[in-house]
Amino acid sequence: MRFLIPLALALGLVALLGVGLTLKPGEVPSPLIGKPVPAFALPVLGGDGLQDQRLLQGRPRLVNFWASWCTPCLEEHPLLLRLAREQGVEIIGINYKDEPAAAQAWLSRHGNPFQLILADRLGSAGLDWGVYGVPETFLIGADGRILAKHIGPLNEAAWRERLAPLWAGGGA
Repeated sequence: MRFLIPLALALGLVALLGVGLTLKPGEVPSPLIGKPVPAFALPVLGGDGLQDQRLLQGRPRLVNFWASWCTPCLEEHPLLLRLAREQGVEIIGINYKDEPAAAQAWLSRHGNPFQLILADRLGSAGLDWGVYGVPETFLIGADGRILAKHIGPLNEAAWRERLAPLWAGGGA
């Protein structure tokens, strides 16, 4: 009898962990969807002055949190370059917990898809946006509201199936 309680607890824990393994962290909905972008004031990478959330109003944009030390960021980079070059998608980069010189060298080596790059050296803006890690991409509507969030490297299927329809559908 005294072994039944620990056995029941162990089985319950195994069941809970089993359910957790079936979840897809890249599909966790953000509580920020439909809300205005969080307030921020970040310096421009390699430049002077600060930019704030007003930057993200007036027309749709992607906001991509990335870093030079992030291997998956390199995986999504060709798609970001293509979206900016061939489809005219405006992408604001937020360089996350990175050294400015390393970020600029990375962009020189791999190309720059970003209309503007902001530096979040301490990760405080990322925390406000609910960033778990890089890369993460947000689709921002012309009204400055977050329409969608993609966790992990953005790929062609995610762009085509989830983000592009919002971008083209007038919601952006």
